[in-house]
Amino acid sequence: MGAEVEIGGATLRLLPERAVHFAAVEALLVADVHLGKAHSFRRLGVPVPEGTTEGTLARLARAIEITGARHVVVLGDLLHAALANAYSHGEATRQAVTQWRRACAAVRFTLVRGNHDARAGDPPAEWDVNVVDEPWPLGPLALRHEPRADDAGRYVLAGHLHPALHLSGRGPGRVRLPCFHFGARVGVLPAFGEFTGGVGVRAAPGDRLFAIADDEVREIGALHCPPS
Repeated sequence: MGAEVEIGGATLRLLPERAVHFAAVEALLVADVHLGKAHSFRRLGVPVPEGTTEGTLARLARAIEITGARHVVVLGDLLHAALANAYSHGEATRQAVTQWRRACAAVRFTLVRGNHDARAGDPPAEWDVNVVDEPWPLGPLALRHEPRADDAGRYVLAGHLHPALHLSGRGPGRVRLPCFHFGARVGVLPAFGEFTGGVGVRAAPGDRLFAIADDEVREIGALHCPPS
């Protein structure tokens, strides 16, 4: 179950798939996909799970099917690259995305370059991705990777920060939930990728926070969201 918000003159649907549906322009917005991250870690000798690329692509396909979106926009970091051209285009990753892209060929794909994209280089031609620099206008919004206010006064949607809420329960531990964080001029989407983690948000008075728990998106008051 998603949640609907009015932000910057746009009506947006926040999805538990960690995506935003902007129905007025038939677009699905995601941030920080980080394809190839697990592969790059394994190449560096770090033991991490396999199958994260397939899981990420399957969730993206599900979000497209649910919304009927005709345009996917990635707000930076489609590919992961800790160093310039460092293992971001592993053959298994490249083949998996190429196959997925063929299955979703009718959907337009735009990438707003992020810091990892600058290091990884633009996606392979067979992925049919339109690559643009930030800020990129979409309806009344400005889309960026870096969460900075827009000089033209448009509301910004961005990524980069991987926002999460660390909530204390009745037990001894805390639960970390990915979240959407909307400030006065900038909103930040949760990281979409399966292998991305999250960083505790620091909410200012008046900010709106929407946590993703299982298959639901719920608004949570800022006073209940201590920073990590």
